[in-house]
Amino acid sequence: MNIKTEYDRDFYAWINQNVSLLREGRLSEIDAEHIAEELESMGKRDRRQLRSRLQVLLMHLLKWQYQPEKQSQSWLRTIEHQRDEIEALLLDSQTF
Repeated sequence: MNIKTEYDRDFYAWINQNVSLLREGRLSEIDAEHIAEELESMGKRDRRQLRSRLQVLLMHLLKWQYQPEKQSQSWLRTIEHQRDEIEALLLDSQTF
């Protein structure tokens, strides 16, 4: 079966085939078009995740500051969790 059709039929097998081809240096056989699409998608996903986590963090920090009577351990855990996840995202990708 053609590696490009494998992309639609069995994504996991497609990944493994391309990984093997890349490691073996058989670059002319890789599915470059789909690999490029997947890498582009990964970058967009990471940016969306960072933006989402920053929004959640900002909302909870604002609530914490402007609604002190409603402060809770839940809000504090969310703030800490979002900060940890944002830090991990930034460390994993130095491009942000």
